[in-house]
Amino acid sequence: MFSNAAWVCGDGEEKGFFILRSKFTVNKVKRAVLRVLGLGFFHCYLNGKRVGDDLFLPLHSDYEKRPDYPIGEKISHHRIYVPQFDITPLIKDGENTLALHFGGGWYTQAWWESVPFGSPKAIWRVFGEEENGSFEFCSSVKDKILPSFVKDYNFTTHEVQDYTAGDEGLLSADFDDREYPCARLARPIVSDYLFSDCPTDRVCATLQVFKISDFNGVATYDCGKNTSGYPVLRLKGEAGEPVRVCFSEERTENGEIEERYQHGQRAVFICDGKERVVRPLFTWFGFRYFSVFGNAEVEKVEIVHTPLENVSRFSSDNEILNWIHETFLNTQRTNMHTGLPSDCPHLERRGYTGDGQLLCRATMHAFDGEKFYEKWIEDILDCQDEYSGHVQYTAPYVLAGGGPGGWGSAIVEVPYQHYLHYQSKELLAKCYPKMLRYFEYLEAHSYADLVVSDKEGVWCLGDWCPPTVVKLPAPYVNTYFYIKCLYRCIEIAKILQKTERIADFENRIERKKAALTKVYFNAWDGNFLGGEQGANAFAVDIGLGDGRTYQNLLSRYEKLGGYDTGIFGTEILTRVLLQRGQGDLAIKLLTSSSLHSYAEAKRRGATTFWETWPSGVGERSHNHPMFGAVTACFYDFLLGIGQAEKRIKIAPVLSESIREMSGGRRLREGEVSVAYTKTAEKITFTISLPQSAEGELLLDGKEYPLHGGENRVVIKRGS
Repeated sequence: MFSNAAWVCGDGEEKGFFILRSKFTVNKVKRAVLRVLGLGFFHCYLNGKRVGDDLFLPLHSDYEKRPDYPIGEKISHHRIYVPQFDITPLIKDGENTLALHFGGGWYTQAWWESVPFGSPKAIWRVFGEEENGSFEFCSSVKDKILPSFVKDYNFTTHEVQDYTAGDEGLLSADFDDREYPCARLARPIVSDYLFSDCPTDRVCATLQVFKISDFNGVATYDCGKNTSGYPVLRLKGEAGEPVRVCFSEERTENGEIEERYQHGQRAVFICDGKERVVRPLFTWFGFRYFSVFGNAEVEKVEIVHTPLENVSRFSSDNEILNWIHETFLNTQRTNMHTGLPSDCPHLERRGYTGDGQLLCRATMHAFDGEKFYEKWIEDILDCQDEYSGHVQYTAPYVLAGGGPGGWGSAIVEVPYQHYLHYQSKELLAKCYPKMLRYFEYLEAHSYADLVVSDKEGVWCLGDWCPPTVVKLPAPYVNTYFYIKCLYRCIEIAKILQKTERIADFENRIERKKAALTKVYFNAWDGNFLGGEQGANAFAVDIGLGDGRTYQNLLSRYEKLGGYDTGIFGTEILTRVLLQRGQGDLAIKLLTSSSLHSYAEAKRRGATTFWETWPSGVGERSHNHPMFGAVTACFYDFLLGIGQAEKRIKIAPVLSESIREMSGGRRLREGEVSVAYTKTAEKITFTISLPQSAEGELLLDGKEYPLHGGENRVVIKRGS
């Protein structure tokens, strides 16, 4: 991958950021390629011009073995993704200058009580063809190391740039670096060096912000919505004068940023007396509001995330449903960075397997996530313990908390959903043995056929973030997820034609169901755990209970009129109702105006989902996508656009409260759209299928044939 290149660093590689510079000479170049890594993140310049417009490279991965993996576990695999650029247009005849600005990021970040992978280092290789044949130049101890103008940094909280100590001129072609020291050899990274076609972070849009207060030298701005990225400033201060920017998701009544939702996020720029345009270089922030302390003008805000194509749309005559859909899109976009779906864009930024498996179906419906999720699935496989089969709570692995069911099940659910959307049987087959290994871990952590524990001394969560304290026992939820995974693997085994394990899966399902029923089912009234926090929905979803269980579920939520569920229970409850045709009740819950509801979050001005329900226990972050998982139901049931097999089936679940709805999404066969309007006398459907497709509209037990192109179907009410 890098030929004779050496990993290099500065004097005392544990300290700060560096700029690496090197020169090479070529003539009449026909083709030139650059492979480069700077860890944590890096920006690269050739002859003073930026190479590429990607941000926060390289993609996050489990780069190499680190000293603080869970005790007694062995992470399955280590990889590092190598960016490669065609630099032919930037090459000039004669001497060329390569400059690499590198420092912090995932690789150098210490989390809680953990330690970083390592300290800043870099490696590069330029190769190609010129008039006299091939050429190659590589990083070595002859490269020059210059101190960076980034002087202090923490990936999740802050970046400090000091322009009295240097600026972008250090990256230019004509800067005289002869007096600077040469690089030192750095510890090489022992890992698989790979390429990836996973999309990388970019500036995806810009926002023109508006000032909401200006008092005593402090100007506060509103972006109009919660987002991820940073403001671009024009510095106008005197030499040595600081300009400080603080970020928050909320503001106070008098227009100041709310410290509770600041999460420590800040950027500082030390002026050198020259007017210049600046932005953070090695981190992004999650915020809606920001305050500028000091002499600077705000030019714009750059929104930064992974630029996945939106392949869906949804609208209705209900403003709460529309808000849920748009809020999901905004929340999920702002949580897609460096090749992983994160829990939040500020506090932790981790690829939690629980959050990721819960949201993957909705995300794949909404966005073209094929390559993005291919990469993240590899991360999940990489972080599985070789000894026990345990799947970590985050992928790539970062010290965190979770549980063996809702989190570890990502190793089944994410590849399964990826296959349904993108049909990669090869990837599914690669994951299948890892799924079986995970099942052995769950069996080993079961008692009386309930999944009762995870690793000793760590969390063992079931559901997470209901409005009040969690009432569902973790073994109940974790055993539910094990059963769900077993059902998935019966389907997967048939897809892969590996049916020899199906009888074993079915036996395990029956044993686990019997255990749940024995411990948690009340034969006197037909409830599981009193029906609280969606307990009966968990049961009904995997075929537990008797005739009363489902009726109890309906009665409870008709009376309650809103959600009392956590991140998993909310999706399960909504889906169970819609799968069984309960459109009126599902819409009632989704549009409830109770204290803990989507409508209440909207009323409070939310533009991204919060980590908890409004006024819920432990309210903290105001940008967590988990409660957006219900959006998958908008496509699957409200619009009724199911995954096609041989024919496309449109089976919408209607509600008396909804008069108009429209939307669509991309299936493997092409774009499918559904729209309907209802009057007292009739329902008029307009349905578009790909030209080569055929299908049916299914409604009230009747089938209406559909052909490729646009279809108009009018159904009389009551007929």
